[in-house]
Amino acid sequence: MTTVLPDTEVGPLLRDWREQRRISQLELALRADSSARHISFIETGRSRPSEDMVLRLAEHLDIPVRERNALLVIAGYAPRYPQTSLDDPAMASLRESLERLLAAYEPYPALVVDGTYGVVAANRGVALLLEGVPEKLLAPPLNAMRLTLHPEGLAPRIVNLPEWRADLLAQMDRQIALVRSPALRELYDEVAAYPAPARAGGTDRTAEGTGGAVPVAGRADRAGRERDRAAAFALPMLLEHGGRVLSFVSSIATFNTPMDVTVAELAIETFLPADRETAAYLHAHVPS
Repeated sequence: MTTVLPDTEVGPLLRDWREQRRISQLELALRADSSARHISFIETGRSRPSEDMVLRLAEHLDIPVRERNALLVIAGYAPRYPQTSLDDPAMASLRESLERLLAAYEPYPALVVDGTYGVVAANRGVALLLEGVPEKLLAPPLNAMRLTLHPEGLAPRIVNLPEWRADLLAQMDRQIALVRSPALRELYDEVAAYPAPARAGGTDRTAEGTGGAVPVAGRADRAGRERDRAAAFALPMLLEHGGRVLSFVSSIATFNTPMDVTVAELAIETFLPADRETAAYLHAHVPS
């Protein structure tokens, strides 16, 4: 759905996007093959931009597709980009392609999420890591952020949870600034309010909810060793499973030049083993 703000002109909204991107009127004009004077007139409402100009400015300001539709409507034009449900028959080839991609990535975990981290699809590598998570968190609609940060989800098993939690919240914060989504802000407020983890110390206290008794001191020592191996190129996620600490680095891919709001907001997240031991464990435990 395209959200339109009442009694709002397109010029001030374009100015807000430009300032958020820290681009001057002159720089934007050069990129959009216009003039700083014309950009100024648009932003102050003295000039009504054409449909083509709205789209050109949105492109050079890297405005999300959903927001481009809103700008077009506010400027008096029809939305350009459809929003097609993934259940629509027209999306059948996309769904099949995503399923093939996730299956090809096995035994390594991979999943597809939408713009609010709802899980659209996941492979058997992800299913392995979710073993033992309460059914209430696995009931639809499945949400990747809730599964990761909820105190009954994966959070107790993530050895370096303080670092990983901070990184995920920062990622969401950046996304909120980009897309201005109330639903995403609501999700952020929810997961940020989950009890913050205490950093693992050097006591003999036992960690709970990990599928077995693991001394916290041992977790901290192993976390340090694994982090030293992987942190040279990315922050790893250190996850306990089956009495072992698995080490992953994640990557996120999106579609290039999407022409549909739904597709534009899809992201494919894959988890690469950060060491040979993790790779061997996955090959041994994910059915082929």
